[in-house]
Amino acid sequence: MNEELRELYQELIIDHGRHPRNFKKLDNPTYCQEGFNPLCGDRLVVYLRVENDCVVDASFEGTGCAISVASASLMTEQIKGKTLEQAERLFKAFHQFVTEPESLDITMESLGKLTVLGGVREFPSRIKCATLAWHTLKAGLDHQDPSLVVSTE
Repeated sequence: MNEELRELYQELIIDHGRHPRNFKKLDNPTYCQEGFNPLCGDRLVVYLRVENDCVVDASFEGTGCAISVASASLMTEQIKGKTLEQAERLFKAFHQFVTEPESLDITMESLGKLTVLGGVREFPSRIKCATLAWHTLKAGLDHQDPSLVVSTE
């Protein structure tokens, strides 16, 4: 990746980390799931409102590092308007993208802005930060107990 593109990606992560989109408690959510990364203390709650199998609204709140917050912000932007099946596929593509370098060609075209988080592959300890919101989303979609805390240990 060239230096100019890397700087643009870093700026986007910093922007979403400092000014997260959809950072609020959602009224009357269909899904509400808490996630916690005990290694660094990041803690998020992901809210979804689903109607007719489609995510009509998504939000989150909590505390975490810039990567964790930016990932949650980008995730909520990306899943709005998607069916639950599409959200599930997006989870799989994103997870594969940040954990399996050989999958870059397959997943980059389907991820849009989420590709800015690809740099975490170079820092294994940061992968958990980037995937916390996603694992929390997945746990909620899998209808796990809302009181269950998703851990990325």
